[in-house]
Amino acid sequence: MSMDNKKTKRIGMSLCGVIICAVSVGIFKIAALGVDPFQSFMAGLDKAVPIDFGTLYVIANVVLLLFALTFDRHYIGIATFINLFLLGYITQFTYAQLQKVIVDPSMPVRILCLVIGVVIICFGSAFYMTADLGVSTYDAIALIISGTWKKGKFQYVRIITDICCVIIGTVLFLAAGGSVPEIPTIVGVGTIITAFFMGPLIEFFNVHFARPFLNKNG
Repeated sequence: MSMDNKKTKRIGMSLCGVIICAVSVGIFKIAALGVDPFQSFMAGLDKAVPIDFGTLYVIANVVLLLFALTFDRHYIGIATFINLFLLGYITQFTYAQLQKVIVDPSMPVRILCLVIGVVIICFGSAFYMTADLGVSTYDAIALIISGTWKKGKFQYVRIITDICCVIIGTVLFLAAGGSVPEIPTIVGVGTIITAFFMGPLIEFFNVHFARPFLNKNG
């Protein structure tokens, strides 16, 4: 496979990976059992700021992008901008459409949606990461703190940034009028799963799907 063809395949993998991840976030929202740490921050911000989620996602990520460009821009690539401009709007669209189909879901349906969401986000993440054309602006923060600033190992820095996202998201959610019983819809079992247990499933999809797809000739 020529270098140009491989680069085209990497871009396609990044695009598909972001779209799949965005759809999964919409499914997480339907499950209402907690979203990943960054999305819990976005959920709190979305509650507090009266603009469309897609536009809000772009604005928040532009701020993080400026941070990354200032301190270490080599983590930024084509995939960063695909994520920045597409994920929020696709999530918003997916959630709106699913709400029309899945009205007032029961707990078993919500649990099923959570399981589907976890599997899909891991599958999409595997393609997005294997393409290796840049990371999301949020991922870049922990990478800069650990790799560029040498302030600790990545896994520990990432846990700290995730905890900060969850705390800030919860505070914003409550400050904007959300109730305590509603908190598990943005910070719940889904948050714990995505924060601590996604790695092995992503690696499974990396080994069995994403890497073979990238290295396949033709």
